[in-house]
Amino acid sequence: MADIVNSKIRSQMMASVKSRDTKPEIQIRHMLHRMGFRYRLHVNHLPGKPDMVFPKYRAVIQVNGCFWHAHGCAKSKLPKTRVEFWREKIGKNKERDKMNIEKLIIQGWRVLVWWECNTKNSEKFKISLEKAAEWLLSNEPYMEID
Repeated sequence: MADIVNSKIRSQMMASVKSRDTKPEIQIRHMLHRMGFRYRLHVNHLPGKPDMVFPKYRAVIQVNGCFWHAHGCAKSKLPKTRVEFWREKIGKNKERDKMNIEKLIIQGWRVLVWWECNTKNSEKFKISLEKAAEWLLSNEPYMEID
């Protein structure tokens, strides 16, 4: 299947995809702040520059886009064109995520990975927020909300 836009426009479209301050990330930050949790954003000295860092709880939350990090849900299907390119690119993203999580845990940080698809449904989002709040107050080293 041929792309419906030329390569220059496609390049501009892909370049406009944000890596920080995404809608799901802002939505999660806003609600956690309303619940009384305070955090720092994109701390440079931590592996992977986590989206939210909670120093008080020695915890980080990474909000992952389902497509870019290969969640496995309906939003994470590979494009039908340049399949090998996308498989390699997203595979590298997954490897980098795994390495960053391991480094954070070794440094004594607790890690929560929140998948983008859990912000789309309001009931699912509410349940996920409750799980995240419970996790922040616990001592569990790792959790994934998927």
